Amino acid sequence: MKAIFLIHCPDQTGIISSVTSFIHKGGGNITYLDQHVDEEAGVFFMRLEVDFSEGSLPADEIENRFEKELAGPYAMEWSMHLREKRPRMALFVSKYNHCLYDLLIRFSTGELKADIPLIVSNHEDLRPIAEQFGIPYHFIPVSKETKAEAEEEQLSLLRDNKVDFVVLARYMQIVTERLIAEYPSRIINIHHSFLPAFAGAKPYHAAFSRGVKIIGATSHYVTEELDAGPIIEQDITRVSHVHKVNDFIEKGRDLEKLVLSRAVQLHVNRKTMVYNNKTVIFT
Repeated sequence: MKAIFLIHCPDQTGIISSVTSFIHKGGGNITYLDQHVDEEAGVFFMRLEVDFSEGSLPADEIENRFEKELAGPYAMEWSMHLREKRPRMALFVSKYNHCLYDLLIRFSTGELKADIPLIVSNHEDLRPIAEQFGIPYHFIPVSKETKAEAEEEQLSLLRDNKVDFVVLARYMQIVTERLIAEYPSRIINIHHSFLPAFAGAKPYHAAFSRGVKIIGATSHYVTEELDAGPIIEQDITRVSHVHKVNDFIEKGRDLEKLVLSRAVQLHVNRKTMVYNNKTVIFT
């Protein structure tokens, strides 16, 4: 049995020693350990990868003992994830296809170790892509008048398909607090990094008119504050006066799909921890 432990708690002496001793006594071999201390907040973070030998305690018993012997005394927020259990990811899309194609190709080649039980969209445009990859596609139209009803249908689908997290692969609708509350720190979004300077429908045109020299993309967890959730991954590329608006858009979309795929991989591999609207990323 292989497992990943994610831990954060108030910083104090003896945490690493206590955790590693617990793993050793439970028949586990630590194959990876990384830790970080936020000195300003006084918070300790740790990620471990563990191989448990045959005959070790079952996962639920390990969790019960960890909670009693370590989590309580150290006031830990923690989780244990079995490596063989692939997380289930729902994709939300609208009309843009670049992020969707990129994630589905990585999934089909085995690079992205998650299951994709469904794709949800407020348009029919991308249904042929879902059919190409053999993934169920659910068209749920959204308008101001039907948003609450549409979101209830989305939630029902997510529950029925036992979805663990959601990726907004250029889903051009604002997600409400109801869905966010159901999946806290488990909804991943992607957008250009011109915000807040160039908001609106045509940010690349506005950036071109201003003569910007850098284009970027940001992937983050969704919170109730629009496009202000904990950042998972970012990247940039340079542009100059020789580039046209279409060059800006093409470079921006390339960045969006790369940054989103990296963020999804980090989440799938249990390398992200959220604290105070920031992330600790273990690489």
